[in-house]
Amino acid sequence: MHSRVLRVLVQGLIRRYAAASTVVTRAVGFVATDAATGISQSMEQFCLGWLEDPASAVDGVENCLVAALIYLVFHFRGLIPKNDIQRILATSGTPGSPSEAQAQRPASFSRGIVPIPCHSHNDEERPVPLYDALGVGCTSVEADFWLQGGDLLVGHSKDSLKPSRTLRSLYIDPLSPILGHQNPALNLTGSHANESAPLSGVYTSSPSTSLTLLVDLKTSSADTLPVLTQQLSPFRSQGLVTHFDGYGVTGGPITVVGTGHTDFRALVSNTTYRDIFFDALLDQLWGEDTPGNATAYTADNSYYASTSFAAAIGGTWLGGLAPRQMYKIRGQIKGAHERGLKVRYWVTPGWPRGLRNHVWDVLWKEGADVLNVDDLVGARDFL
Repeated sequence: MHSRVLRVLVQGLIRRYAAASTVVTRAVGFVATDAATGISQSMEQFCLGWLEDPASAVDGVENCLVAALIYLVFHFRGLIPKNDIQRILATSGTPGSPSEAQAQRPASFSRGIVPIPCHSHNDEERPVPLYDALGVGCTSVEADFWLQGGDLLVGHSKDSLKPSRTLRSLYIDPLSPILGHQNPALNLTGSHANESAPLSGVYTSSPSTSLTLLVDLKTSSADTLPVLTQQLSPFRSQGLVTHFDGYGVTGGPITVVGTGHTDFRALVSNTTYRDIFFDALLDQLWGEDTPGNATAYTADNSYYASTSFAAAIGGTWLGGLAPRQMYKIRGQIKGAHERGLKVRYWVTPGWPRGLRNHVWDVLWKEGADVLNVDDLVGARDFL
């Protein structure tokens, strides 16, 4: 009887610890390795083996505690941050962070992180904006902002706005030192020192990968675009932004894309230089109802072609997509790719996870270029 009770208690404690450790490891940007999982399973078998014999139950509990202590030592050693992104995530909320962590960036800033084609939807609402997305390797982040008092306040709704949460403080200021340390030769006081040498992006493992900053203008384009253009000047002066020079597009570590109230005509009015690209309407690039001005969207002025999955494709029935829905997905993706644009569907199913992953799988296999996600860890595991 006592042996059975102890057996249940040991199993419960081990499972509770395993669940808790997963939360902790995800909080710092990575999940326990298969090796750690194997140790956990071996520990359970070891402990329960001692408890099979009631006569050795007490010794078994003592040995279980020793085994658990040894396991904890080795396991939590694996939680020591391996790069600067994980250090920032681990220390977020403590005095002096994250600005203190941003002051010095070693070359290992993003060591071990492999970029994945995911878009961090409503990134400003995450516990640590920008860094949560970088921690899993997202190549695109979204910042919603409103023009208030001459500055760009970041937030999905007006109720969430705070003077301390600006486009500068959450995105531009953090990215500047990151890119400075990724590019030691960069002249931080002026322009790019060697314009013939390509600049590296935020990911050490893939320096040519550009980070897309999707800016969702919540206030009028006429008033907001000039302020946004001015605030991007540190990137522009150092050659860090993807831009059009009147002849073609030159890639950079940061690609800025305007959506929301962004006015397409205002963006393309400058025919000799522009570094804010448009988020074209994906559902207007293919089909019988394609408007005549759809031909205006090209890779010289636009980057993404996006639409609401729920509105453009419709709901899913019995966990699958109908043939007409697949036909529309393939047509829309074809229409965007013919114009050199990258496909992004938003408002895709988020629950249940099986349905979400099925839709992700369909979109990925059909050629969507980036997955619009709320669950960053789920996207990393899927991709």
